[in-house]
Amino acid sequence: MNLPLMPKATAVWLIEKTALTFDQIAEFCGMHPLEVQAIADGEVAHGIVGYDPVANHQVKAEDIARCEADSKRRLTLLKPSNPLPRRTKGARYTPVAKRNDRPDAIAFLLRNFPQLSEQQISKLLGTTKDTIIKVRERQHWNSANIKPRDPVILGLCSQTDLNAAVNAANERLTREGQAIPPSTLYPPFEGFENTEPPTPTETKEGTTAFPMFYQKEE
Repeated sequence: MNLPLMPKATAVWLIEKTALTFDQIAEFCGMHPLEVQAIADGEVAHGIVGYDPVANHQVKAEDIARCEADSKRRLTLLKPSNPLPRRTKGARYTPVAKRNDRPDAIAFLLRNFPQLSEQQISKLLGTTKDTIIKVRERQHWNSANIKPRDPVILGLCSQTDLNAAVNAANERLTREGQAIPPSTLYPPFEGFENTEPPTPTETKEGTTAFPMFYQKEE
């Protein structure tokens, strides 16, 4: 699935500058409608500056206007004039300024997505298996101050990469005949402060939906 550059920042701009529905913005940015609603309500994405997809040649203003007039229409992502470089294999580089956030991100993934392997978490966050084990077993030197925080919000990985990793982990469990844990619905992570999961909502199809992000307010 092709997504605009900086999907979350693009979603912030579309929320602030257009009359598009949450569903339209979510589909264009590769997000969950409830996540878009959470951004609109100020519950997540604090401090993220909107990224103008029109000025950056990712969508036409006319296309936005058509979609504003018809909620059933969907935005069309423009093809980049210069193809993006392919990502090479290897460990993800994490800026020095963000490295202190990695233990919080590790705790978030261990709590919310325990089906992720240490290798997957290591690749997502550019960290080591040793650090992951220490965070899990509360042996990290800064364990007393670790608070599970969303790595996407922290800018340590993209929502697309996180979704792909979780989907791959779920497919692995299915192949092995194991049940996919309700971990994706944010169970408590032992060793960290418990938080109550969000209240599910009923979709038009009669299925239960949960917000993509949940973090207890301080």
